[in-house]
Amino acid sequence: MYDADGHIFENYGEIYEFLDPPFAGMEPLRRTEFFPAMDDWNRTILATVGGYAEGSNTERAEEGAPQQWLAVLDAMQLDGTVLYPTFGMAIGQVRQKDWAIAVCRAYNAWLNHKYLNSSTRIKGMALIPTIDPQAAVAEMRRVADTMPGMVGFFISAGVAKPLGDAAYWPIYETAQELDMMIAVHAGGPGRRLDMMDKAIMARCLGHPTSQMIQMTHMMFSGTFDRFPTLRVSFMEAGIAWILFTLERMEEAYDQWAYEVPELKCRPIDHITGGRIYFHAELGERLLPVAAQQLGDGQLLYASDYPHIAPGKVIENFRGFQARDDLSTQTKKRILGENAKRLYKID
Repeated sequence: MYDADGHIFENYGEIYEFLDPPFAGMEPLRRTEFFPAMDDWNRTILATVGGYAEGSNTERAEEGAPQQWLAVLDAMQLDGTVLYPTFGMAIGQVRQKDWAIAVCRAYNAWLNHKYLNSSTRIKGMALIPTIDPQAAVAEMRRVADTMPGMVGFFISAGVAKPLGDAAYWPIYETAQELDMMIAVHAGGPGRRLDMMDKAIMARCLGHPTSQMIQMTHMMFSGTFDRFPTLRVSFMEAGIAWILFTLERMEEAYDQWAYEVPELKCRPIDHITGGRIYFHAELGERLLPVAAQQLGDGQLLYASDYPHIAPGKVIENFRGFQARDDLSTQTKKRILGENAKRLYKID
């Protein structure tokens, strides 16, 4: 069994030590945030008012440390996990190219040093500066050559330019050549949610709507046709959104297929073709429907620890194992077999 999506809390003081010139040694950087906020809502204030104070960056960085991660894996009898960033999920919103490049390099080196070198059970996702695709390609090659614990490349669904744009083609081409996957990870409020006047409204809709936008753009721009062996996952939005989006894409294709000659087959053929994966919440009522319509070979389990407390992670895990509306084989695939295939973990 394998966790397809865990997290770390970045320790900026530690990442600072891995910065390259000209940022290396700049003392003011020790006292600043490395990544922008993903939305306009102050999550620390929300958490404090809600009674589950998140704490400072330094305090939170102690949660989900390597030994704590290994303890959680042992408690759940998982073979391993793949770690994603937390604050670094906002890398797509960084506008300064030189800083985006430097902070990606520093984050990757720090993650490799602190986490991936601690145990072969811990794998990582590399940050890449999508604002500069050529620099992103260079970092992808560096990661592939020097950091064997990295199993894929993180792209935020909150980037300003939609992910089917030709600007990203060098990134996809390189990932395909390296035989490493691309993860589109939800985060932030999503587009057009600035009209919401409560954080709960934006957070409810942000993850799925951002994924719907990116999937639709990648599909109808011909991205999956242009890169026929590229493995892509869509993380942390549950499974219901893709069932809805697939229906909409199929209907649109019936009416306006002439507008997308780049698309060489129906959307459903890409979605069920075995190389596009989707995170699924363990308690989702539509999970059996997704397994039937999409196939159970592309659905992924994600613990989301330490964003979720260990006790709750284990409770969710045990609850899924007790479900009687999914076959034993489907559960095995969701709980790890699919993740190992996606990330090419032996």
